[in-house]
Amino acid sequence: MNDTLTIAGKRYSSRLLVGTGKYKDFTETRAALDASGAEIVTVAIRRTNLGQNANEPNLLDAVPPSKFTYLPNTAGCYSADDAVRTLRLARELLDGHSLVKLEVLGDPQSLYPNVIETIAAAKILVAEGFQVMVYTSDDPIVAKQLEDIGCAAIMPLASLIGSGMGILNPWNLQLIMERVQVPVIVDAGVGTASDAAIAMELGCDGVLMNTAIAAAKDPVLMASAMKKGVEAGREAYLAGRMPKKLYSASPSSPTAGIIASARS
Repeated sequence: MNDTLTIAGKRYSSRLLVGTGKYKDFTETRAALDASGAEIVTVAIRRTNLGQNANEPNLLDAVPPSKFTYLPNTAGCYSADDAVRTLRLARELLDGHSLVKLEVLGDPQSLYPNVIETIAAAKILVAEGFQVMVYTSDDPIVAKQLEDIGCAAIMPLASLIGSGMGILNPWNLQLIMERVQVPVIVDAGVGTASDAAIAMELGCDGVLMNTAIAAAKDPVLMASAMKKGVEAGREAYLAGRMPKKLYSASPSSPTAGIIASARS
């Protein structure tokens, strides 16, 4: 299918975005990314060596930017100022790279987004020329505000980061998709391939995940499963499911031309 995801003017074949953290080493990271088919990979600037530490393994060697689109993020930031400083550093480390993921967290226990600080940071970053993909709550009003600021994609949570609880409020996701025109990418809370498929069946433009793959018993196999889940969910959405009919059974085979019983 000629069905691509467009973010900030660039087209991608895969609708699965994958994080690079929490794997046992960079070798496993690369194997999982290859199995996932992901083209966009997130990188926690405050936790990943991109050349800041000369004597440590460098993610750029294992996951070359020539093959993957890097999406530096602000994981671990709890204020707009911290997030803005982190992404300015990312732009320096990645030679002027402007596509970024903004997340400003409210507290270290729930990791729920602080939308007030997120909005403040988004205004600054967009004004400075960043192409901002923004992690936020599943609030459709906030999502619209972030689009109006100029964010390149809205990334509402399915459930709390790292929880694996899946999509807890599909109705809010649908409200967001009705209100914004930029891509809507479910971010956080996916636990297994069926969660990814459900997100895509709802009409989301993509799914971003890290822990669901990295924390699996077999991360590479789970990455492959997630790839299939996203693709199956997208195809089901495009195909258009049959309507649900409460108390209205319908035979699978046509009833016209049925051969009459010999006893009739």
